[in-house]
Amino acid sequence: MFSESPIGIYDSGVGGLSVLRAIRDALPHESLLYVADSAHVPYGEKTREYVERRAGALADYFVSRQAKAMVVACNTATAAAIAPLRQRHPGLLIIGVEPAIKPAAHLTHSGVVGVFATTGTLASPKFAALIQREAPEVRILFKPCPEWVRLVERGVLHGPEAEAAVRAPVAELREAGADVLVLGCTHFPFLRDAIQAAAGPGVPLLETGAPVARRLRHQLQERGLLRAGGPGALRLETSGAAGALGGLASRLLGQALAADTLPERWR
Repeated sequence: MFSESPIGIYDSGVGGLSVLRAIRDALPHESLLYVADSAHVPYGEKTREYVERRAGALADYFVSRQAKAMVVACNTATAAAIAPLRQRHPGLLIIGVEPAIKPAAHLTHSGVVGVFATTGTLASPKFAALIQREAPEVRILFKPCPEWVRLVERGVLHGPEAEAAVRAPVAELREAGADVLVLGCTHFPFLRDAIQAAAGPGVPLLETGAPVARRLRHQLQERGLLRAGGPGALRLETSGAAGALGGLASRLLGQALAADTLPERWR
C-alpha cells in the first residue's frame, strides 16, 4: 500500500457519513471510499455472527481495492467484529468507533450519563468492558433507539416526526438525572438538532467522528502513509440502491454526490 491508496470507510447505511465528514475535515487530501451496506441495514438488530460476516466481506473488498486503512464507522460492527477483522487482515490499519464514555465521565456533574445506541452495541461484551474501564464510578443509563436509525436512513432529520421520535427517550434519561448524553451510533449525529432541542441547550451531546479522525491521522502519520497534497476524491458505493444513497448522501454532506453499486461478489 502507498500514501496515494484510498481509505475505506463503511457502515450499515448512511450513519458512517458522520464519521466520513470528520475524516474529510481532518484529512482533506485523502481519497475516501465509502461503502453503505444498505442491503443489510440495520446491523443493530442482526446477530453478532451476521455482522461479523458482513465485516469480513467488506474488509476483503477494501483490500481488493488496495486500501491503506479501513474505518469501521459503526458502533455495532466495531463491537461485533473489530478483533476478528484485525486477525483476518493483520497488515491493514483498521480503526473502529466506540461510544464517548470516557469524555462523558469527565464532563458529568450529576454522576449520571445517558447513552443512546443500538441494541447490538448495548448488549456487546466490548461495550460492557468499555464502561468498566472508563467509567466505573459513573451511573450509565442505556436507551436503545433503533427507530432513530430508520429515521436517518429515510432522511427524516427535522420536523414533527423526528421531534416526536426523540422526545420521549431524551426525556426519560434527563428525568433520571443524566446531564451528559452520548450518541452511541454514527447515525445519531444527523438527528443532533432534534436531540439537542429535546435535551436543552446546556446538555453536552458527545459523538465519535472527530476522535476517530484524529486517531486515523496519527496512525497514518506513524506509518508514513499520509497523502501530502492534492484534493481528496470521494467515492460512494452501496450494497443497496445507488440512487437512494447518492440522494441522501448529497443532503447529509451538503454537496451533489452520486453513488455506485458494490460489485455483486461483495453484496
